[in-house]
Amino acid sequence: MKYFSIIYYSVLMVSLSFMAEHPEHPEHPEHPEHPSKKTSQISAQAVGKAVAEFIASDAKLKGGKFMVFDGSAKEVLQLDLLKIHMDKLTGLGNDSYFACADFKASNGKVYDLDIFMNGESTDDLAVTEISVHKEDGVERYGWQENSGVWVKVNK
Repeated sequence: MKYFSIIYYSVLMVSLSFMAEHPEHPEHPEHPEHPSKKTSQISAQAVGKAVAEFIASDAKLKGGKFMVFDGSAKEVLQLDLLKIHMDKLTGLGNDSYFACADFKASNGKVYDLDIFMNGESTDDLAVTEISVHKEDGVERYGWQENSGVWVKVNK
């Protein structure tokens, strides 16, 4: 019994350390290319509003376009917001949140961006990462679960 307790405690501690390692990677059961862990303290509507306000504020500072550096193409994308996917807003736990949004670029292409936010309340939500997930509907990466941790997998 003593060894079982030691093994159980060890497995539990390792599992908890892995769970905290990548809290920003979400999943949508109806949309498997975005993994998630649905535990949130801020409503999906509040996250959507915060994302929209961030995009509008950033675009206003940059002459009307939301600009994101595309590391794959090695260029700055000049974007106009088309849609925030309200069905893909996810609380990840640890005050982290995930949103997916579509944009039309000045080059004529449509980009799907994954936007990660962090904050304890609606008033202090801040963007922590923006990734180009799709270009004209073609995925650049997907999500894979490894031992309970969601990680990006390049396509």
